[in-house]
Amino acid sequence: MKPSKTSDRSQSGRTDRPRTDRPSPRLRLLPGISSERRGFVLAWWGFALTFGGMRLLTWLIHIDVAGVGDIQAGGVHIHHYVWGILLLAAVGAAGLVERSARARAWMGLAYGVGLALVLDEAALLISLEDVYWDTEGGVSIALAIAVIALAGSVLAVTRGRRASRGGGGQE
Repeated sequence: MKPSKTSDRSQSGRTDRPRTDRPSPRLRLLPGISSERRGFVLAWWGFALTFGGMRLLTWLIHIDVAGVGDIQAGGVHIHHYVWGILLLAAVGAAGLVERSARARAWMGLAYGVGLALVLDEAALLISLEDVYWDTEGGVSIALAIAVIALAGSVLAVTRGRRASRGGGGQE
């Protein structure tokens, strides 16, 4: 026999209505990391994963894997730094108008992706020649690894600063 409802609360104390004091599941991304820091962590991950992914994708194009090819417009190859610059421009514009924690997290991720797309072709931008697979192309790899290492180190070193100063929030 079912107990009758006398209020909107069940026996467990839960309501049938959504609670407004609990954060949305989307905002619980990376629990334990403050909302101020979440965008930086996502930028770091976005950068590292995009850099690795682009190196893999361009290698597959380089060895002529079926179904994988360059993006072209009117017969002209569009390098992936172009998409990175466009993404960085969009993040910059969004940052001028949006300040919510959720938006900062998404902008951080997009920033990392865009920066990786640009820095992966830094050697091309420096020499103004397509040196991606040449010895000079190693500049891009060295630069990207340095960015990953430096940003990761800064994130690691600054992880507990706020909590140790008595800020009370979790890092």
